[in-house]
Amino acid sequence: MPKRTATIASRVGLHARPASIFAEAASQLGVEVTIASEGASSDEALDAASILSLMSLGASCGDVVVLRADGPGSDQALNHLVELLETDLDAEAQD
Repeated sequence: MPKRTATIASRVGLHARPASIFAEAASQLGVEVTIASEGASSDEALDAASILSLMSLGASCGDVVVLRADGPGSDQALNHLVELLETDLDAEAQD
């Protein structure tokens, strides 16, 4: 199962608008994706397509998370999701 790490770039962390954008993207990729805080066990991984799971993760700006995906196209899906997490999605809303 491929995995990637990403550093949260959004100023408010993975809450509200950034969580919504990320969850929608994860749900549209056609692969099962999980997210967890760096150092957490795989048992603590949450569904990356669930906005409630993302918000309960409590990831703040600068926190590192681990993404894992299962299924065909997992590598490409993870690359796309890492790019989203490492973009300040709040800044895009204020422009």
